[in-house]
Amino acid sequence: MKLKEIRGQIDELDSRLLDLLNERVKKVLEIARLKRKEGEDYYSPGREKLIIDRLEKQNKGPLPNDVVKEIIQIILRASLYLERKLKVAYFGPPATFTHLAALKNFGKQVDLIPVRSIGQIFAQVEKRKADYGVVPVENSTEGAVSHTLDMFLDSDLKICAEIILEIFHHLLGRGKLKDVKKVYSHPQALAQCRMWLEENLPAVKLCEVESTAKAAQLVAEEDGAAAIASEVAASLYGLGIISTHIEDRPQNYTRFLVIGRKYAEKSDQDKTSILFSIKDRVGALYGMLSPFSKYGVNLTKIESRPTKRRAWEYVFFVDFVGHKDDEMVKKALSELEEKCFFLKVLGSYPRIG
Repeated sequence: MKLKEIRGQIDELDSRLLDLLNERVKKVLEIARLKRKEGEDYYSPGREKLIIDRLEKQNKGPLPNDVVKEIIQIILRASLYLERKLKVAYFGPPATFTHLAALKNFGKQVDLIPVRSIGQIFAQVEKRKADYGVVPVENSTEGAVSHTLDMFLDSDLKICAEIILEIFHHLLGRGKLKDVKKVYSHPQALAQCRMWLEENLPAVKLCEVESTAKAAQLVAEEDGAAAIASEVAASLYGLGIISTHIEDRPQNYTRFLVIGRKYAEKSDQDKTSILFSIKDRVGALYGMLSPFSKYGVNLTKIESRPTKRRAWEYVFFVDFVGHKDDEMVKKALSELEEKCFFLKVLGSYPRIG
């Protein structure tokens, strides 16, 4: 078969793909009208995961599954945009890692709203100025983001999805390494690059600022200063990359949460997050966790935080495998609720990995 004939066949396939995509969009718009009528959320991470998992199982190649996933995600994001342009608040300014996480999850079609603090992200969603928010919750090197956990104590917002972002830190500036007298960055970023800084810039002044992107903004206007931030920040704020990949650990990941006003629907591969407070007595925590063992619910994380209401009073944040509406999970949570001061289910959402 000649090259021209094969290209002609590809052209025919492309036309069929276009027709099928537009046919799919028509169905999506029908669903959007029903959602609008019934007051349901347009964004459905559980449904998205079911679609991707099903197509990956059906895929017979030669297209690899990671490419299939990327293509389907683009289609889903475009479909969501046609249903309704969502507003998503994130910890800004642009080019923070929270911004990159929001882009990874929602794409460029949504209206991304930068705010100055994690508390403001919660407030934007609670006041319906944003449909969703994206907040950092933990880093594989530095652990939990305490402010995010604390916000859930008094908020009724739900966790709808999680995002895992690999973090690469670069030293940004206008000169060379020998010219750097001061380094700006977010406290988490400085901590994640501590050993590199001690070895390469032991005498420089380290300045904590509200975000890595803010650090890049400041360095763009100050001689002799450098910022620890992302490659995107370098491009956005017109800075050079003095040194690449300065994070102390090669596998440096941050987990982000998508917060909204409603629980997410099941995806069959879910994770649930809860918080609870217990009475201070011997063996209290063991007693709280025993229902999970009894009903075969696998715990993946436990974190304690002071309530800041009374001295030595703590709440516990727990993640476990399963959805809040699963039968064994419901039984475990019912028994837990009988033993603790209060219990709050923060959300059930598709599990990554």
